[in-house]
Amino acid sequence: MKVVVGITGASGSIYGYSLIRLLHKKGIELAIVMTQMGEKVMNYECGITREEIEKYGAVYDNDDLFAPIASGSYQVDAMVVIPCSMNSLGQIANGMGDTLLARSASVALKEGKKLIMVVRETPYSIIAMENMLKLGKAGGIIMPASPGFYHKPTKIWELVESITYRVLDRLGIEAKEAVRWK
Repeated sequence: MKVVVGITGASGSIYGYSLIRLLHKKGIELAIVMTQMGEKVMNYECGITREEIEKYGAVYDNDDLFAPIASGSYQVDAMVVIPCSMNSLGQIANGMGDTLLARSASVALKEGKKLIMVVRETPYSIIAMENMLKLGKAGGIIMPASPGFYHKPTKIWELVESITYRVLDRLGIEAKEAVRWK
């Protein structure tokens, strides 16, 4: 299985890092694209550099429209944008393809692949909600980064992984370690 992971400049880059680690651990081939702000926020919030992310898969520059993930002929199974900023959501919802992240998401939609957007913003503006609706109608999956608490988390990682396990569920990847409602 091949998955494209996009990381934007929204707060919550720990979600992207968690997903990349879990997918890599499960043997999933990763193509990763970070926006410039995504890279900066990852470093600021988590102390993680691009070099650390490169240990988990191929990392492409957001302005590299010659990257293989920019083409529908390059076969991937799904794309997850995690965290997804409202700016990136707007670009994707409105068919803007001038960055690798937006182009790859457009390719996922046109090729009928799963496109999961883990939005991390509050509150939502009317424009953001309209963009989420537009993407949902186009086949995208909107997943707010809103962890549950029924598993009685005591650590930040337990909250974070509750969201990343839900993403794995949507990708069809078994996560036996996920705490389920009983």
